[in-house]
Amino acid sequence: MTTPANGPLRVGELRPSQLLHTYGIGSVTDLPNLSTMVLGLDHWDLERAAPLTEDRLLAAVRRRLGPQVATLRTPPHLPETTNPFDEWAHVGVPVALFPRWLRCSRERCNRLAPASSGLFELVENFFHPEETRYVHNCHGQGRGRPTAVPARFLLACPAGHLDDFPWMYFVHRGAPHPDDCILELLERGTMGEAANIFVRCSCKDVKARSLAEAMGARGERELPACRGHHPHLGTFEECGEKVRTIALGATNSWFASQLRIFSLPRAQEPLVQAVREHWSLLSLLTAVPADAAKTLLPTQTCWPDLEPYGTDRVWEAVTREAAHVAVGQPGQPGQPGQSSGEDDFDLATPEWRAFTKPHPYDLPDFTTEHEPVPAGASGWLRRVVLVHRLREVAALTGFTRIDAPEWLPRSDDPAQERSRTAPISREAPTWVPCAELRGEGVFLAFDEERVATWEKDPAVLEREKVLRGAHRTWCLARGIAEPHWPGIRYVLLHTFAHTLIRELALECGYGASGIAERVYARTGDEPMAGVLLYTAAPDSEGTLGGLVSLGRHESLGASIEQALAAARLCSSDPICAEHDPRVHGRLHGAACHACLFAAETSCERGNHYLDRSLLVETLTAGPGTFLP
Repeated sequence: MTTPANGPLRVGELRPSQLLHTYGIGSVTDLPNLSTMVLGLDHWDLERAAPLTEDRLLAAVRRRLGPQVATLRTPPHLPETTNPFDEWAHVGVPVALFPRWLRCSRERCNRLAPASSGLFELVENFFHPEETRYVHNCHGQGRGRPTAVPARFLLACPAGHLDDFPWMYFVHRGAPHPDDCILELLERGTMGEAANIFVRCSCKDVKARSLAEAMGARGERELPACRGHHPHLGTFEECGEKVRTIALGATNSWFASQLRIFSLPRAQEPLVQAVREHWSLLSLLTAVPADAAKTLLPTQTCWPDLEPYGTDRVWEAVTREAAHVAVGQPGQPGQPGQSSGEDDFDLATPEWRAFTKPHPYDLPDFTTEHEPVPAGASGWLRRVVLVHRLREVAALTGFTRIDAPEWLPRSDDPAQERSRTAPISREAPTWVPCAELRGEGVFLAFDEERVATWEKDPAVLEREKVLRGAHRTWCLARGIAEPHWPGIRYVLLHTFAHTLIRELALECGYGASGIAERVYARTGDEPMAGVLLYTAAPDSEGTLGGLVSLGRHESLGASIEQALAAARLCSSDPICAEHDPRVHGRLHGAACHACLFAAETSCERGNHYLDRSLLVETLTAGPGTFLP
């Protein structure tokens, strides 16, 4: 946060991954004594944001945000020292106070006013940034002054706008009011419900008003239309949507719109892999004499990745790669060399090819091992690959409010994708923030012939009509004219992934929210039918080996059997098993919190497109299940 008197002020700490998944641009960050909003890229210190190399991800980001995106970068950071006044303390992700209305926490005061009113004072703490706070001078002038806490309610709209709650407008019911009004925010009772929270004005002819009147349909009618405010950018735009009152810290106030990819092998040897990853930079050195190029090598930003191999070995690898490129023999996507333009946008196919290769890889960011298929699953499972080391890179391209991006049907039109998300900068961004995570996983490839035969079963086709009809109803209710149906194959594989995540979480030591999924489901010339269950974390927790150990055939078979047995009967049956998605236009069949739903960090589609009746026999489903 920035203060006019002292310049940048450090107010807290976040992990790089949190800046993409939880507290990204445009989100409200709840610090111990402050509530702040992460500002847009226009305010970030580009010089302190290190470039990150990942060509496939950069190509996908360019397709979504435009060709002007030049680089991927990590959040700005400097190594911490013991001196809180060194330069590192002034480098970080910029935030601003939000909401801008504060309330005195002293019970006999409860004064409600904007921070700019001059009633509140910012007390800085350089040695303990988490103790930085606003105080109200209603009770003396010393350290015992009460803390001013952020107002509890905000306004949001589905277009991604967010604004302070219109306290003056609300309490005066839209009528004109004097400029010297004094507001109080009172709470009666102990439940904390909106009906027990009242805003009161000093005007004698204005009655206190309950916040319950700002909720739901009544709130949409009585509150003003959305002003189109993007507080992270400091801009306003035409909107006019109906606003919704949300509580500060509500989970639907911010959803990240991301692109995620895995770092895939381009060669069998680690040195060649490193050279090809940084080829866009190293290729420039081939235009200068060898001696000069060797001298320049240690000055390149990619040198930390190449330094262990030595200057001579690196230059030899660069010259060999240059010779291959000169004769037009670069590698294929997911293999040695560079990827084609089509595969730059298709993130799933190169990953599928890498995981299904008959030979294992032993690279710093991609290490695989082939494991025998458990005997009990040999009829439908064709390949098991243990992924000992995996690197995932995620880029933030925007965000949504009210509805998560994964709750909306996907589109192949980049313009339509952009229209659904709020921007992360005022102008078209030239770079986007990224975070890299390392972990482990287990890849399971289904038997393609078995899946293709199952898709043609009349009972499966009839069930697909039910699910697809509910999908169409859900989309049309949200104004989506051309809904994209992921296919019955995807629903099957997605359901299997959720059942196995629940079982593995009980055995491997990771929390269920720490195991993520990647579903590969496609028909056509290069069909795909498989799932990757993996864990990724910014520290060593993501590579403890517990998940890989359960991928061994002596453990995996038992885990699959137990997972399928648990999926056959839900504690909410028969209600869950008999659920008809067409009644209320849902995107799931026989699925609920008791049997299939997973955490937001685990599911790639927001707990949609799930149905136990396609995978195993339930109380109401028999014919047409994939595994009887």
